[in-house]
Amino acid sequence: MPAIDVNGTGLEYTEQGTGEPVVFVHGGLNDLRAWTNQIPAFASTYRTVAYSCRYYHPNEQPQAGASLTLETLVDDLAGLLHALHLTPAHLIGASNGGFVCLLLARRQPGLVRTLVLADPPVLPILGVSVPPRPMQLLRLLLRDPRTGIEVIRFGAKGIGPTVRAFERGDDERGLETFVTAALGREDYANLSADMRQQIHDNVQPFKAQLRAGFPAFGEDDARRISAPTLLVNGERGAPVLHQVTDRLERLMPQVERIQIDDTSHLMYADDPEAFNDAVLTFLQRHSRPSLTST
Repeated sequence: MPAIDVNGTGLEYTEQGTGEPVVFVHGGLNDLRAWTNQIPAFASTYRTVAYSCRYYHPNEQPQAGASLTLETLVDDLAGLLHALHLTPAHLIGASNGGFVCLLLARRQPGLVRTLVLADPPVLPILGVSVPPRPMQLLRLLLRDPRTGIEVIRFGAKGIGPTVRAFERGDDERGLETFVTAALGREDYANLSADMRQQIHDNVQPFKAQLRAGFPAFGEDDARRISAPTLLVNGERGAPVLHQVTDRLERLMPQVERIQIDDTSHLMYADDPEAFNDAVLTFLQRHSRPSLTST
């Protein structure tokens, strides 16, 4: 695979097809291999690029104890778009990658043609940081008890014990805890061998992201997103992510939403045909007419 230097780091990527650029941004425990079932389908119509973010396989790993902010990943995505002449791009981001795409659209809207956000964990839109502070949780519970309960449940079963496991050096337990919280026990048990390999290959950059936490992103930020946006949920995804998507759907000005039935947080891998069809249909509505069309 080719690699390109962006902001002083090498990013490996794959590219197929011609046409308007489509760029795939993976989640916190994946890499460009996450999009194996998307790249050929999109490359038949679009110039399709998938890359591995800073520190993610097969790029150079982070140093022990390093932090990796989403703002750094936003800078890298902007640099990649410029370096490969991909602007404005249709951005398709999964999980943390969706949050990265959203932040870029807020900061540099001219780089973005459309957004597709698959279960983005934009917890700050609910009024909480990562990890949440007690007063934030209290205010959320008073304002929206159902959402507050889901945030507390995800923190108690997912983020909290995951961080503690990593701090005592038990990476295997940390991974199992977090992925089970995000997917559910049955979906975790049924992960493909390739997906399990990605998760293990990327534990170090994931830990670096957890150390950094999430940047602020409030209701006014969501209202200012100008790009047409498709929000995608997996039916069996963590309820707190559905709550996040509910809030984004109410706030963003040009938004559509779809749920991929009988899928987890990894809906693009669980049912790639349904995911691809939904996203390609959305992109076709927001692509420029072909110069050869009559």
